[in-house]
Amino acid sequence: MPRAADAQSGAALTFSPSYVRELARALATKAFVPPDEKLPDALKNLNYDQYRSIRFVPEKALWHDEKLPFEAQFFHRGFFYKNRVDIFQVANRNVTQVVYRRDDFSFGEGLGQWPDADLGFAGFRIHTPINKPDYYDELCVFLGASYFRAVAKGQTYGLSARGLAIDTGESKGEEFPVFKAFWLEKPAPNASSMVIHALLDSKSAAASYRFTIRPGQTTVFDVEMAIYPRVDLDHAGLAPMTSMFFFGPNDRKDFDDFRPAVHDSDGLSIFNGRGEQIWRPLNNPHDLQVSSFGDVNLGGFGLMQRERNYLAYQDLESSFETRPSLWFEPIGDWGEGAVKLFEIPTKEEVHDNIAALWQPKQPLAAKSEHIFTYRLHWGPDAPKADALARFTRTGIGSRGDDSKLFVLELMGEKLKGVDPKAMKGVVTAEKAEISNVVTQPNPATGGWRLTFQCSVKGQASIELRAFLAQNDAPVSEVWIYRWTP
Repeated sequence: MPRAADAQSGAALTFSPSYVRELARALATKAFVPPDEKLPDALKNLNYDQYRSIRFVPEKALWHDEKLPFEAQFFHRGFFYKNRVDIFQVANRNVTQVVYRRDDFSFGEGLGQWPDADLGFAGFRIHTPINKPDYYDELCVFLGASYFRAVAKGQTYGLSARGLAIDTGESKGEEFPVFKAFWLEKPAPNASSMVIHALLDSKSAAASYRFTIRPGQTTVFDVEMAIYPRVDLDHAGLAPMTSMFFFGPNDRKDFDDFRPAVHDSDGLSIFNGRGEQIWRPLNNPHDLQVSSFGDVNLGGFGLMQRERNYLAYQDLESSFETRPSLWFEPIGDWGEGAVKLFEIPTKEEVHDNIAALWQPKQPLAAKSEHIFTYRLHWGPDAPKADALARFTRTGIGSRGDDSKLFVLELMGEKLKGVDPKAMKGVVTAEKAEISNVVTQPNPATGGWRLTFQCSVKGQASIELRAFLAQNDAPVSEVWIYRWTP
């Protein structure tokens, strides 16, 4: 029986643009009810390999038999993904629930021996012909808490976004909101975009989302979000994103690995409201590091994967060079706040240890509505045309004299044909001495190299800042770095 037909069973409800927003508003007036985790014991106790052996049958995908430009496949509950998520289809403004059916899945040996009850789902993924016209590639996935991720043409999954973060990095512990339900709008036969609505809930807030997803060379999510706090949110994280940085040329002192670098993202990029463009390379520190970049009328920020050369990673399985960058673009005036960066120590590459988000200066008040609109760009780079030269590599090495040598590589049109005598490296540091600042063309790359030494003796951390200037005018973005032992 085709999944599209099954979704039409049951009494239909009428959908409107404010449907999910009104659900969130009403939900926030009630006490928080934790997600439904009730499952047969056989599903509760699945290990990783057993869960991976449960696969959705592609031919059972929502809209598969109708040959529409998008299809939806669903994830089984179990293992880490115990929360029940309800999924609905919206067609001609009619809302009907997509019902769990055991025969929509294939199971590994010895699995599937539980009652054929209405278990709901753990999440879903959207497929569309993004790379080849005759093959439905995986475009995006919503699975676990409020996590979701996507790819652009020719890319593989890497970092994730989240619906909402609460109390990230706070001593009392982080609160993880969850998506309770989704409404998938049935696409038209010639649709180039897909619309998904979501209802989020947590102890401190409820929220609604409308995602308009447009795949391509860069996959774009237009997001409309309405948050309804149950309590004042002093540390709300908006447009949060989560990634992994294990090691790279700037930070591999603790790693004996054949690969030169292992990371889903190598830096945080910020276009601030003052017109400054910032590049902050990532670290895997020994202790939690929190960085805050205060701003007004933020231009955007993102966790980027700038290094696109296989030789920089040499990992045939992980293909880190194909992981997407994720750029956040605020729509409208987001006021005053800060981009927060969290770098968490990890000894294994399987753990996400990087988080970035926007935190408003003013708390989100309880029992009120807070509406935000923004755009997420998943792709090879930030969408903005960048005239300034960019830092492409940060290398750090010991000089054996209580100092570190920093070697920064830059690329950009502004660096071509420049008189070396007119180029100057501007380097500053808090609580440390900078010496031997040298700028020179790099004939191997066609760019420029900036090197300097920094005294580190007795320092717990050092904040560094550097850029290139031509005749005292900046020609590069600003490199900002926190060195820790």
